[in-house]
Amino acid sequence: MEKDKILVIDDSAVQAEYLCSILSGDYEVSACYTARDGLAKAKEGGYSLILLDVVMPDVDGFMLLQELKSTVLTKHVPVILLTSLADVQYEERGLLLGAVDYVAKPFSPVIIKARVNTHIQLYHYQTEFREQAMVDGLTGVPNRRRYEAESIIKWQEATRFGLPISICMMDIDHFKSYNDTFGHPAGDQTIVSVAQTAAAHFRRATDLFARYGGEEFVAIFMGNDGPSAFQFLKTLRQAVEELHIPHNSPVSQWVTVSVGGVSLVPKVSDDYHTYLKLADTMLYDAKRFGRNQVVWCNENKDQLRER
Repeated sequence: MEKDKILVIDDSAVQAEYLCSILSGDYEVSACYTARDGLAKAKEGGYSLILLDVVMPDVDGFMLLQELKSTVLTKHVPVILLTSLADVQYEERGLLLGAVDYVAKPFSPVIIKARVNTHIQLYHYQTEFREQAMVDGLTGVPNRRRYEAESIIKWQEATRFGLPISICMMDIDHFKSYNDTFGHPAGDQTIVSVAQTAAAHFRRATDLFARYGGEEFVAIFMGNDGPSAFQFLKTLRQAVEELHIPHNSPVSQWVTVSVGGVSLVPKVSDDYHTYLKLADTMLYDAKRFGRNQVVWCNENKDQLRER
């Protein structure tokens, strides 16, 4: 079983090494001796707990704590403050800034191990709770809450690094008539089958596929220009049709999907929601042009149509 990772940030090498010696039997412990190095290390991710000294020469622990709690990659990682400042005002300040605990020096190895174990267990429980809250209960794919939490982050990353990003909207064709004909339990199973088939196409760490609501889905993926995104989504659309779920709609004897979206390299002046609306317009066009097809565009609204 893989050990939990702990990061110690303390300008005293002696103190840091002491903590490492106490905890290294049960955890994978790393140490940094400046706030700058500690923040950089924390942003690498994967830590279950940070032990942070309050008194440091460059940036004090309170300032670093604020930075950790305002950074997406580290804001949920629990932080225990370590200090020789025996004043309730310091303890109150640390807890108000988001620390989960406050341990005064010198400390007992038994006490520090007990506190660390408690907060790592709580971290795992809270992580599991957050993940469950971000998953659609019917399909098992990310839900709209997770999409809204991650979409702007991905947009900002694409903007910062000058990467192409694609925004996709998709829904099941004539789904109301499917429910009316086959019943809602069959409708739910169809939503599950379509969602899982589509999700299997989005396997990269930078991909996000989510249920937007009802029979509608949204996806964000990076690295594809317009033509390659268009070809990729054509493959996905075909995979759904080849499930051969009976429908007998005006479009096909099988359940099908319509897909619309946009690919671009975003600029700082661009607004994500403008292009989300453009993706939705392309989905509308896919329906208007006959459904069971992909309609894609770039930032200039130059369209690629499947039919």
